[in-house]
Amino acid sequence: MFDSGAAVAAALEAGDTDLDDTQRQPNGVDLTLGAVFEQAEPGFVGRDGKRVGEREELSEDDGAYRLDAGTYVVRYGEPVRIPEERVGFVLPRSTLLRNSCTLDTAVWDAGYEGIGEGRLDVGHAIAIEPGARIAQLVLAEAGHEETYAGAYQRENL
Repeated sequence: MFDSGAAVAAALEAGDTDLDDTQRQPNGVDLTLGAVFEQAEPGFVGRDGKRVGEREELSEDDGAYRLDAGTYVVRYGEPVRIPEERVGFVLPRSTLLRNSCTLDTAVWDAGYEGIGEGRLDVGHAIAIEPGARIAQLVLAEAGHEETYAGAYQRENL
């Protein structure tokens, strides 16, 4: 069962995240656009290691990121902390989908803390302002044996 939007907001605010009233939704909390990056060099995913390829942060043009069709990495604008006994899922807001864009983010395990990132696939050129609501975080009850303690713990904080 997914938590209510009020419960998700309370969990984020308990970790000192300031939310705007427009970010509170019936079933989750909207995450905003913090920054946009283009992958500049190859990464590596192996059996015994990984490396994120170098990226270049894009600049705003007249108050917005003007993105051509392609794949980008976005950093969300809010720090999150996924409570114990919960798992977090981030889904694109429907306005992105209606503008030929989609957003992918991996599962956020219980105990994850950080300012997360996702992959933005742009199917048709779009302008997105920093601070625009692009995703929705939802939380669901999850059984687990331990909490997240991986390489991305406290990322971008």
